[in-house]
Amino acid sequence: MKITFLGGGNMAAALIGGMVERGFAAAGIQVVELGDEARQRLADRFGVRTVPAFDDVALACDVIVLAVKPQQMRNALALIAGRLAGQLVISIAAGLRIGDLARWLGGAGAPYARIVRCMPNTPALIGAGVTGLYAAPSVDGAGREAATQILSAVGSVVWVGDEAAIDGVTAVSGSGPAYVFHFIEALEAAGRKQGFDERTARRLAIDTVMGAAKLAAASDEPPGVLRERVTSKGGTTEAALASLGAAGWHDALIAAVEAAAARGRELGEQLGRD
Repeated sequence: MKITFLGGGNMAAALIGGMVERGFAAAGIQVVELGDEARQRLADRFGVRTVPAFDDVALACDVIVLAVKPQQMRNALALIAGRLAGQLVISIAAGLRIGDLARWLGGAGAPYARIVRCMPNTPALIGAGVTGLYAAPSVDGAGREAATQILSAVGSVVWVGDEAAIDGVTAVSGSGPAYVFHFIEALEAAGRKQGFDERTARRLAIDTVMGAAKLAAASDEPPGVLRERVTSKGGTTEAALASLGAAGWHDALIAAVEAAAARGRELGEQLGRD
């Protein structure tokens, strides 16, 4: 499988690194990237071919991964509009809908059909991400498998059956690391208030979150059951959870995710507007 990346930023570098680590041949990967320093860095680090613009060699691929910023995508795709010959196109650009990408890629011709839209998250940078994917109806099983191979190089993958669900993926797991970092910040601040120095408070907070997440991942039981097991009647954890409940923490987080999903839909409308 020959893969060409349009854009050589952090997420592209994470995907390339993950694929190379899992046995993909560097000789089969190319990157189209405007920045001289970024091109040199990718070439030096991974041994992949890098070019400042699409040429015939870069277009002679099986898969094109769109990894430029959403605001730059329309102009970037104008350079290859109408020039594709059935390659699978995978977009990792947040907010951009398949219909808009298909229209831009088709140029003056018919909308381009073989597109997969996905939403990875930043833990992909250390190979611990999760990516939600949706395929246009015209993408066959082989195309879906190719997308799975590429995105699973940086973590787990989840396929959804409706493109609108990608906005939900963006809100839950795409933005989710920020919610977790915010929780760690608050837990660290609470530790400092209990008299711990910054280093100790941060270690207690991070290792607690990491350990709890690993325990939840290893268990077949829902998080609610695990929570109940930590919560003794009349104990310290019960007091803490009662305080969180009184502050509306649970409902506030759900509302936050809903706000993120709504904003994702708004951005899709704005970015795809003619």
